[in-house]
Amino acid sequence: MQVELTRISEKGQVVIPSSLRREMGIQKADQFMIFGEGGTVILKKIETSVIKKTFDEVAKPLQEAAKQAGLTKTDIQKAIKDVRAENSS
Repeated sequence: MQVELTRISEKGQVVIPSSLRREMGIQKADQFMIFGEGGTVILKKIETSVIKKTFDEVAKPLQEAAKQAGLTKTDIQKAIKDVRAENSS
């Protein structure tokens, strides 16, 4: 994994260093999913074929991973509620 420093532009845009853009094949107008929790932000490049999938197709691997980890729907709802409570303080 390559680690680089970056910054946020005056317009609130994340600057992805050119070396990472080349290595990952990131092009102008590529789309990303963004995940954030606490002090961590993760960008995940969305491949064109993924955009065309339904929500259920994208969510299925996540649901299976949660099931394998022994998480119940109640566990997930509680975790979401806890994170929201932390972020609203």
